[in-house]
Amino acid sequence: NVYPDTTVWVRDFNYSYNDPMHQDYFWHTAYANYPVVGVNWNQANAFADFRTRYHNIALNRKKKKNGSATKVISYRLPTEIEWEYAARGGIQNAPYPWGGPYLTDDRGCYLANFKPKRGDYIEITKGKKTGYMYTAPVKSFHPNGYGLYDMAGNVAEWTLSPHNRTSYQMASSLNPSITSTNETKMVVRGGSWKDIGYMLMVSTRDLEHKDSARSFVGFRTVQPFPDGSKVTY
Repeated sequence: NVYPDTTVWVRDFNYSYNDPMHQDYFWHTAYANYPVVGVNWNQANAFADFRTRYHNIALNRKKKKNGSATKVISYRLPTEIEWEYAARGGIQNAPYPWGGPYLTDDRGCYLANFKPKRGDYIEITKGKKTGYMYTAPVKSFHPNGYGLYDMAGNVAEWTLSPHNRTSYQMASSLNPSITSTNETKMVVRGGSWKDIGYMLMVSTRDLEHKDSARSFVGFRTVQPFPDGSKVTY
C-alpha cells in the first residue's frame, strides 16, 4: 500500500485544529504542487520501484513503435551522503544549501520554509505575513547550485541510510554509503516546516522509524548513474 496516510495531520498534532489539512491536503487540486507527506520509508521505496517500472513500460511502448529503447536506471532513495552532497549544491564548508551563514537574504526574506522563531510559524513584519503555517508549494524558494529545490526546510526527506551515532566513523572513505534493510531507525535530512533553523543545516542528521508516516517527512528519488556516463535530461 503506497497511498499516503491521510490522518497524519491530526495524529501528529493532537491539540491543533488541522482538520482542514486532513480533509483537503491529499485530495484538493489546490495542493497539487505541494510536497508529499504521510509516507513511511517502506512506501517511499515502493514508489521508487513503481517509478522504475512505470518508465520501463513507457520505454517498451516506445521500442515497439520505433524499435529503439533501453531500460531506465532504477530509481531509489538517496543515501545520506548522496543527499548531503546534493544539498550543498557545489558549495563546500557552507552550513546551508544557499551558502550562509544567514537564514534570510539581503532584503530580510527567509530562504526556506521553517519555524523562524520560538513558538512562531508565521512572522508578521511591518504588517505583512512572512512564512507558511504548514508546507509550502514546491519551488517557492530559490534552488541551490545544482538546481535542486527545497533541500532545506518544507519537508524532511527519507534516505536509504540507517541511523546510528557512529555512521560517519564507520563509513568507508572509498564508498561512504551505508545502507541496511534490517534497521528500524532511518536517517532523515533537510529539516521541515516545523523545525528551527539548525535542522536545515546540510550536516544536521535526524531520524524516524521506518514504519512511521509523518506530516513533515517526504522524500525524493535519485538514479545512480555510473561514473563517466553521458546523461541526457
